[in-house]
This record gives sequence, structure tokens and C-alpha cells, in this order.
Amino acid sequence: MAVSVDPAPATLVLLATALYLRAVILLGRRGFEVPVAQQLAWHFGIALTAIGLLGPLDGLATELLSAHMAQHLLIADLAAPLLLVGLRTPVLVFFLPRPVIAALARRRGLRRISQVLRRPIVAIVAYVVVLYGWHLTFMFEAALRSDALHALQHESFVLASVLVWWAPLEPKRRRLRGELWKIGQILGARLAGMSLGMAFVVARSPFYDGFYGAAARGHGLAPLADQQLAGGLMLSLDVLVMLFALGFFFWRAAQDDEHGDQPAAARG
Repeated sequence: MAVSVDPAPATLVLLATALYLRAVILLGRRGFEVPVAQQLAWHFGIALTAIGLLGPLDGLATELLSAHMAQHLLIADLAAPLLLVGLRTPVLVFFLPRPVIAALARRRGLRRISQVLRRPIVAIVAYVVVLYGWHLTFMFEAALRSDALHALQHESFVLASVLVWWAPLEPKRRRLRGELWKIGQILGARLAGMSLGMAFVVARSPFYDGFYGAAARGHGLAPLADQQLAGGLMLSLDVLVMLFALGFFFWRAAQDDEHGDQPAAARG
């Protein structure tokens, strides 16, 4: 299998990295050091994105459904929340050049749409619509046959993941609050993904045999086995993310509760 680097995602990865480093440098000049853990989260998210879009997985994604699923899990389910962690304020404010931020701020309609989509229930609905819509047979195979649609599919998966994680991770705040409703937000989205993954596992016939049938056999996999592997990957990651959300937000809530119980003089 030949590996070729698509210039469009490569350019986006490099541009995002350059903008982030620029923001860190500008903040450093103003006396604010971006925490190392926050920077590592960003760079790890960028690394996962690069692996998904620029590595051998991208070529395999047109031959194996399981590889395509792994690609989506890397760039949307794993990389997107890490990038949000890395962008936590004040990096978020300095990430884009000031003229770009000013131009976006003037677009009130865009801001209102963004505010609505970031509401927890709306974000989950949008996530489900995007997830299930693209996995309809005619939509999924159309994306595989069109580079433009395939890019749109990737972008919509990442955006839907960002919408789901935005409210729980609160990138506009300097400190993440430990609120237990956030667990429900993540579980709601992941359960929807688990249902789709389970459908891939228990189905008695392959959903995308018209595209992946012969290609999967060329890799020694029956199309149904390839589909079951894809569903298993989806299920496994959903379980891990839910367990992480349960543990992390309970721990954060306990931290906040302990901090709130301290006398004001001790906290100061």
C-alpha cells in the first residue's frame, strides 16, 4: 500500500501548530506561562490528528472499514477533546490573530448559532444526527467515493465531538469546574455511539459491502468480520471514555467540594 500525504490536512495541522505556538509565545511575553500539561494535551491531540489523517491509516481507510473507524475515533473522539483542553483560556483568546477574532465577533448570527449548538442537549442531538447520518449506507459510501465529501465527513465528526465536549470541558474558563451533570452529557453521547457500534457487531450482513467487500477480502478479512472489528473498536472506546468521564468528573467535584469547605482565610 502506497502512502501519500494529502497537502490539505497537512497544511491544517502545521497551521494549527504554528498558531498555538504563537499564542503560547505571546502569553509568555505578557507574563503568563501556559501550563505544561495543557500544552501537552494540545500537542498530543495534534499528533493523533496527524496519525489519523497523514499516516498509513488514511490509505487503509479506503480498504478496510475497521481502519476507517479507527481514523474517525482518533481525530474526533480522542483528538478533539484534547485540543479543547489545550486551548483553555487564555490560549483560546490568543489562538487566532486579532483581526480574525474581531471579524468573527461582528458576526452576531454566527455567534448565536454557536451558542445554541453548544447547549448540552442540542449538542447531543447534533452529535447523534451527524453520527448516524454519515453511517447510512448511501452517505458513507458517497463519502468514500468523493474526496470533498470525505473531508466534510471528517470535519463534521470533529465539530460534533467538539460540541459535545465544549460544555463539560469549559475551554472559556481558566479552571474546569467539577459538576456532575457533565457525566450525563458525555454518557448520553457515548451511549448513542455504543448503540451504533453494537449494530455493527450484531449485524448478519455487511452494511458497506458495495465498497469494502473486495477490498476487505484482499486483506484476508471477510467484510462482516471487518465490520465487527470496526464496531468492537467503537464500543471499546465508548466504554473507556465513559469510565474516564465518571472517574474524572467525580474526582473534580470532590476537589471542588473540599476546596469550598475550607475557610476563606485558608483558601486565600
